[in-house]
Amino acid sequence: MIEQAKIERLLRMIQILSGPRVYKVPELCKELEMSRRTFYRYIETFKDAGFVVERKSGGVFRIAQMSPSCSNLENLIYFSKEEACLVNRLIDHLDQTNSLKAGLHRKLASIYDSTSVRNYVDNQSNAENIDALSKAARYKKQVILRNYESGHSRQVRDRHVEPFSFTSNFIGVWAYDLEDGRNKVFKISRIGETKLLNDPWTAEAKHHEEPTDAFGMSGEPVETIVLRMSSLAKNLLLEEHPLAEKDVRQDGDGWILETGIAKAQGAGRFVLGLSEEVEILQGEELRKYIGTVVQNHIIPKYTNNN
Repeated sequence: MIEQAKIERLLRMIQILSGPRVYKVPELCKELEMSRRTFYRYIETFKDAGFVVERKSGGVFRIAQMSPSCSNLENLIYFSKEEACLVNRLIDHLDQTNSLKAGLHRKLASIYDSTSVRNYVDNQSNAENIDALSKAARYKKQVILRNYESGHSRQVRDRHVEPFSFTSNFIGVWAYDLEDGRNKVFKISRIGETKLLNDPWTAEAKHHEEPTDAFGMSGEPVETIVLRMSSLAKNLLLEEHPLAEKDVRQDGDGWILETGIAKAQGAGRFVLGLSEEVEILQGEELRKYIGTVVQNHIIPKYTNNN
């Protein structure tokens, strides 16, 4: 991801180059605390993104003025992340031989990390749900999540919620559950349909995101786990749980994951699915969870067969 400081400089530079005050290059570099080399690199980034950048006399650069009907720069260039996902998905649907496809991806990636959003929306149902949830969050409206399948009880039923934020990789949406009065992460893939209501939020003061661990479990970390993994396990970990990448390091011919977990279930499912490829070096709660699962599923089965 682009660093926060770089994003702020890029946005500030857009504001300056499209605003009423005229800066010469040395003045602008001083104002934004950047080198001339960085300045010209950013200018090329703007051009790649589709901006018309003009060089005036006296070494002054300006983003070309738009027509009065398009004077709001935010409306011209701003995409929320969820909108970027949808745009990226539409680009992906172009024929592989389309000569415009690579350029469009490059322009989108100049503002957002296109590869990181490419897989967030994988089917039409998810795209429609993300669109509805995005509108609900933006306009502070309630929604009904039709036929939502719980990951714990496996019950399928409607949920009446107030969505207010997406998880970092758009796998889930943070929402306040009006039925039981708690903030939860609802997985996008488990939503049958999102019905956008006209009812405004009633519990905005209670909206709160909890930390999310590398395995998608929300809550404050209860312990730090250390896993030794084979290359196969490492690759599968990063494919299924990309948030874990920052906590993975190479160790000889293997890999180490050292990360805090909010609940043992997420990491436990990963370890159980790759028991021959993963070794637990640290994590008592994780060991207890795995021991309970093994005892409940293997020993009764063994007993019944004898």
